[in-house]
Amino acid sequence: MPIRPEFKWLYPLDWPQLSAVIRFERAKGRCEMCGRPHGQQVQHLGDGRWFDEERQMWRCGRGRLLPRLIALDSHAMRQTKVVLATAHLDHDPSNNRPRNLKALCQRCHMLHDRDEHRRQRRLTLRMRKAIGDLFLGPYRP
Repeated sequence: MPIRPEFKWLYPLDWPQLSAVIRFERAKGRCEMCGRPHGQQVQHLGDGRWFDEERQMWRCGRGRLLPRLIALDSHAMRQTKVVLATAHLDHDPSNNRPRNLKALCQRCHMLHDRDEHRRQRRLTLRMRKAIGDLFLGPYRP
């Protein structure tokens, strides 16, 4: 995920190198939550289940092998390119200890940051409402 300009000063100068070590040396180019491989196109169902080309088996959203999968419609399958990012487990960008960092794919990173995204959404909506009150009179949805 891109770093917001207002938070850039919280990250160390060697953040790109630190992130690369976590993603490619420690995690060996795979998501540490679900196991999706970095840089590859992955077929998935949209609910977390994805097809592991290496093992020729389906995996659940947590990376566990699924014993069997019901017959699927071809239109239910989606394809996504996996990109790993380094996530802070405690959501504190100044805490860069290796045990606080994890290599996550887009899906796992969004799930990990879900509460923060909801908080930011509420804040944005409140700010829009306040601006409406300030310049346009009472806010009317």
